[in-house]
Amino acid sequence: MSIVQTVTRPFMDVAAAIDAGYGPFLGCVSGTQEGAMGVHYVNTDFVFDGKLDAEHPESLMYEMRDGRLDLLGVEYLVLVKAWHKNNKQPPTLNGQVFTYNGSPNRYGLDPFYALHVWAWRDNPHGTFVDWNPQVSCEGFTPNP
Repeated sequence: MSIVQTVTRPFMDVAAAIDAGYGPFLGCVSGTQEGAMGVHYVNTDFVFDGKLDAEHPESLMYEMRDGRLDLLGVEYLVLVKAWHKNNKQPPTLNGQVFTYNGSPNRYGLDPFYALHVWAWRDNPHGTFVDWNPQVSCEGFTPNP
């Protein structure tokens, strides 16, 4: 997790994330389970390159409170088809196995593998669990 904190520290300010090529994607993601993932800022160049690199997360996750975005962690993501062009096994990153997400899905993406890392907000269910009960979409507004 320390690598994630190191590479994302500059993105505590969402303006720096935007300058680095990240942009908002779909709004705030809440789950059918307890908790949420928050607001994702995605770098589409990283999403569609078919690679995974701990130093270049595909998505940054934020929680909005009082019109301010607080960095929570990251989501590493790779499209299944692109990954399997060069790899036989599903992806892992620093020993963590990615989850498979089929299609159709609510994100409008082809099947993909994903791994969440809660680097800046504790998740009582685990650092790599998708949904965080300590995150909410209640304070989200599309245009703060």
